[in-house]
Amino acid sequence: MSDAASVFLIDDDRDLRKAMQQTLELAGFTVSPFASAIEALDVLSPEFGGVVISDIRMPGLDGLAFFQKVAALDPDLPVILVTGHGDIPMAVQAMQDGVYDFIAKPFAADRLVQSARRAEEKRRLVMENRALRRAAEAASDSLPLIGQTPVMERLRQTLKHIADTDVDVLVAGETGSGKEVVATLLHQWSRRRNGNFVALNCGALPETVIESELFGHEPGAFTGAVKKRIGRIEHASGGTLFLDEIEAMPPATQVKMLRVLEAREITPLGTNATRPVDIRVVAAAKVDLGDPAERGDFREDLYYRLNVVTLSIPPLRERHEDIPLLFSHFLTRAAERFQRDVPAVSPAVQHHLMSHSWPGNVRELSHFAERVALGVEGNLGEPLPPAAAGASLPERLERYEAEILKDALTAHRGDVKETLEALGIPRKTFYDKLQRHGINRADYVERSAPASSRE
Repeated sequence: MSDAASVFLIDDDRDLRKAMQQTLELAGFTVSPFASAIEALDVLSPEFGGVVISDIRMPGLDGLAFFQKVAALDPDLPVILVTGHGDIPMAVQAMQDGVYDFIAKPFAADRLVQSARRAEEKRRLVMENRALRRAAEAASDSLPLIGQTPVMERLRQTLKHIADTDVDVLVAGETGSGKEVVATLLHQWSRRRNGNFVALNCGALPETVIESELFGHEPGAFTGAVKKRIGRIEHASGGTLFLDEIEAMPPATQVKMLRVLEAREITPLGTNATRPVDIRVVAAAKVDLGDPAERGDFREDLYYRLNVVTLSIPPLRERHEDIPLLFSHFLTRAAERFQRDVPAVSPAVQHHLMSHSWPGNVRELSHFAERVALGVEGNLGEPLPPAAAGASLPERLERYEAEILKDALTAHRGDVKETLEALGIPRKTFYDKLQRHGINRADYVERSAPASSRE
C-alpha cells in the first residue's frame, strides 16, 4: 500500500496504540506506530503522503507542540489529535491553529476511521497537485507542448529531429489542439530561431486582401496602394512562415503559393520583378487534405508539395492521461496572471477533467483553468440521476461513488493498476466497492488489449 493510505500513529500508551493500530489496519490503512512524538519527527518529511494521528498528553513532546513542528515542516500535512483530557477551548484553539480534527476519548472506532479517511483524501489531493506542478516544471523545455503519453513523446522527438532540416511541414489537428505551438517549437528549435516567425491565418482574410498580405505590393498596384508593402512571405525570409487553416486559401493564391514553394521566390503585386526568399513553411489544416472529399478545392499538387513531413496532433479526448498535467500548467499560469494563489483541485474539478470530452481541445482546457483560478467554476458536481431527487443523503452518496468508479474505469479502459492509482484506494477496497455497486470491470476493458496489460 502506498503512503497515500498510510498513518503515522503516535501514543505513549502501548495498549491504546495497539488497539487504534488494529482499528485502522482493518479499515485498510498502513500504520506506522510510534511511542513518542520525537521518534515520529525523526522520519517525517514533506514527502510523506499520509496522515498523522497523535495523542496530546505525552511525556517529552506533547501533541500540541508536536503539531506545531509538523506544521512548520509541511502546513498541508493533516494532523488528528486525540486526548482524554481535552476540553472545548483546547479543541477550538487546536482547530484554529490548523489541526485537521480533534477527537476526545472515549471514541467509537468508526469516528477515528472516518476522520482518517477524510484527512487521507485531503492529503492525496495535495500530493497529486504537487506532483503535477513538479512534472509541469520538469517539462518546461517543451512547454506548452505538454504531455507524457507515448504519442506526445513521439511528437516532441520528431520535432527535435526535423527542426534543423529546413523541410516544409504540414501539421494536422483539430481546432485548439496546438498547431501553432508545434510551428513555434519547430522555429525555436531550429537554426532559424534568430529570424522572424510570421503567422498568417488564411481563413481570417478575404480573397481580395490575402495576396497583398502574403506577397506584398508596390505603390499603385491597386486602388489604395499608396506605399510599398513588404508581404508576410518576404518578412519571414531567414525565418519561418506559418500558414494556419491553409485549406481556406483561395485557389488563385494557391497557384502562386505553389510557385513560392518550388522556386523560393516571390513576385509582389504591381511588379514583374522577382525576389528570392529564404523561408521554411509550416502549414496547418484542421481537415484531412489527403482525403479528396475533405480537401475540396484545395490543389492536390500543393498538398503533395507541402506533404514532405506531416505531423498529426491528437485531440485531447484521445490522450486523457495528459489532461491533469496540462491543467496544472494552465492553472499555475492563470493564477500568476490574475495574481492569485493556485487553488487546490477539488474532486468535482477532477471529475470534470476526466469525464468531459473537450471538443475545444487544449484551448478549451486553458480557458477552463482560468475560470477555476478565478473561482467561477464552483458547481461542477455531476448531476444525480432523476431517480435520486428524493433519495436520502447516504443513497445519493452511494450513487455518486458508483459514478466515480465507472468514470475511472472508463478513463483507464478497465486497467486495475491505473484505476487504483487514479482513485487512491487499496485493491481490496476497490473490489469491495465494485461488488457493492454491481459494477463489472470486464465491461470497461478494451477487447483489443492483451490480457496482461489489463490486470
